[in-house]
Amino acid sequence: MHRLEYGTWPSLTAMFFELAKAHGERPLAWAKKDGSYRPWTWQEVERQVRLLARALRARGLGDGDRVVLVSENRPEWLIADLAVMAAGGITVPAYTTNTEIDHRYIMTDSGAMAAIVSTPALAQRVLPAVTDSHTCHFMVTMAPPEFDQLHEAEVVTWDDMLAEGAVAADEVDDQLARIHRDEVACFIYTSGTGGAPKGVMLTHRNILANCAGAHDLLEQYGLGEEVFLSFLPLSHAYEHTAGQFFPLSIGAEIYYAESADKLLNNLAEARPTIMTAVPRLYESMHQRICRAMAKESGTRRRLFELTLKLGTKRAKRGRLNLVERLLDLLVERLVRAKMRKRFGGRLKAMVSGGAALNLEIGQFFTAMGLPILQGYGQTEAAPTISANPPRKVKMETVGPPLKGVEVRIAEDGEILVRGDLVMKGYWRADDATEAAIQDGWLHTGDVGEFDEDGYLKITDRKKDIIVFSGGDNVSPARVEGILTLEPEISQAMVYGDKRPHLVALLVPEDDFLKRWAKTNGSGTQLAELAGLPEFHKAFVPVVERVNAKLANLEKVRRWAISPEPFTVDNGLMTPTLKIRRHKIKAAHGKTLEELY
Repeated sequence: MHRLEYGTWPSLTAMFFELAKAHGERPLAWAKKDGSYRPWTWQEVERQVRLLARALRARGLGDGDRVVLVSENRPEWLIADLAVMAAGGITVPAYTTNTEIDHRYIMTDSGAMAAIVSTPALAQRVLPAVTDSHTCHFMVTMAPPEFDQLHEAEVVTWDDMLAEGAVAADEVDDQLARIHRDEVACFIYTSGTGGAPKGVMLTHRNILANCAGAHDLLEQYGLGEEVFLSFLPLSHAYEHTAGQFFPLSIGAEIYYAESADKLLNNLAEARPTIMTAVPRLYESMHQRICRAMAKESGTRRRLFELTLKLGTKRAKRGRLNLVERLLDLLVERLVRAKMRKRFGGRLKAMVSGGAALNLEIGQFFTAMGLPILQGYGQTEAAPTISANPPRKVKMETVGPPLKGVEVRIAEDGEILVRGDLVMKGYWRADDATEAAIQDGWLHTGDVGEFDEDGYLKITDRKKDIIVFSGGDNVSPARVEGILTLEPEISQAMVYGDKRPHLVALLVPEDDFLKRWAKTNGSGTQLAELAGLPEFHKAFVPVVERVNAKLANLEKVRRWAISPEPFTVDNGLMTPTLKIRRHKIKAAHGKTLEELY
């Protein structure tokens, strides 16, 4: 793929149709059917995109009309997204974990004229929003719905839409010719870590610019017949660009993961060459690998520890002595080769984005022969701003800006971004848009600095910085990252704004909780254990270990055990696995205040 083509494609849909014509019967999308992955060819995907786009136009979708898309990752997600755009519309992705209230908000705020939903269960959850909407005329279901026909809005199946498209007037090519780069391709609603979500308007230019930057970065590995495993929600800007449109732009194959608990199996089946994920996923895999090694025999465990020691030293210093080099060759064959095979055996890189990656997690996977490239971005930048290049990885940074991206640091430390990747603005929120984009510069709300090599280092989010009553500042993300490295702690949130010191809310790691309960003859319900003084005491040495690594201001003085984990289902985490501080404070603020 030549870089020039990113600059000449007028739209994402024009890019897709051109590549579909070139690739024809080659596999594009892979999904599980009857227990095995089955391919969808470029030609078949193109056929369904064209039919669905024609049906949408025939049903009244006009230029700039919005269509809400609620589905797990699957080939039909890709088809629906492209079809809406090819018909001149704007895709409005929504998380499958959204509540009925969330769906009502997005449906109403976007003014969507239609909805496309995958499973009957999701259709049932979206149903009230469709019913109450004054703008939504019909809902398409990828599977037959399990409810009676609506009176307020028509429900039509996916297959029926394709049949309608087969007899509708073919306006797709004419429509494609009218779509230009600066038209809005999608609204990506921010996940709301700090309040109500806003609709980020991303244009075709924004996403194509990100694809060009990603191509420039990853071609250092030698891009060829690439394979991606799509796992993160496609309703998030990170996966939407990095896991869908970038793979499309280089003619790659996309496998769709089944679920989080089957991810390792899917990795072995898909054997991806490039993997994108959020830090929480890497943290979870790190914990699972370390727990498994702790149960191994002495020899295997010592080999594992030696691999970690040598790999970490090489990453930090760049060289090993003769004896270490010989030992490194040994563990390369006995440990790293097996570790790579567990991840499919042909990973060129694992890319981390969406939140800050803990330095030790990055060093761990790199030492194990699975290099991680940490990047940085946000939805408003479509989303990637910078990333570590393969030729020189500095794990403590998020790398230099991508090609075509300008970054500067404001006087107060805020990171400002300019370039083709910057959003058009927030939907129906002119004041918020004017605050976010000033003189062409996107004000990210993140604080950072450049190092001597021009690599960007994120220190924190402006609004998440804790300011003590004495005026000192502390980064909560850093402290939380160090807390969750401990094997006894699964999740943590620190608290202390306008207070004299830090306190924390801790979620125990499940295995530790079960072992403690068995040893002490108690039940395993977290809600019950959280209030037991003896369970609380079990964390004294854990917090002491953490505090030994922290500066005096960062030390956690007191803590409480959360009666519940932070999950997407209970609203304490975003769908991309970042903690929602305002929600945790609302749910457990009394407990946190009682620690002072």
